Amino acid sequence: MSIQKQYQTYRNNAVNTASGGELTLMLYNGCIKFIKQAMKDMESARFEAKNSNIQKAQKIIQELMVTLDTDVVISQQMMPLYDYILHQLKEANIKNDPAFLEEALTYVTEFRDTWKQVIKQTRQSRYAQGRRV
Repeated sequence: MSIQKQYQTYRNNAVNTASGGELTLMLYNGCIKFIKQAMKDMESARFEAKNSNIQKAQKIIQELMVTLDTDVVISQQMMPLYDYILHQLKEANIKNDPAFLEEALTYVTEFRDTWKQVIKQTRQSRYAQGRRV
């Protein structure tokens, strides 16, 4: 089995066995990766690649929007922020202005970092409860 095939199998297994929280973290990380790549593409005047990477980031944000539980107050507050990120990505794509990508990246990175902390605290809480039993 080739290294590339082994890596793909590993990635598939990671996604298939991840919790909902871990999948959300993967989405944030993917979005960050695509925004950063779009920034490089924009800098290098590779406009087709820039467009493709921005579209991938937009699809991830749209997926995050679809999966929000609108019965939860924080989700209701997140929706306009996701909508704003989508707007920034669209403007970056239309205007070829990296400032829009930088702002979108700032928000997505903050959300990812916060989500990491939530996962960490949840795991610590579960571990602590498990030890007391």
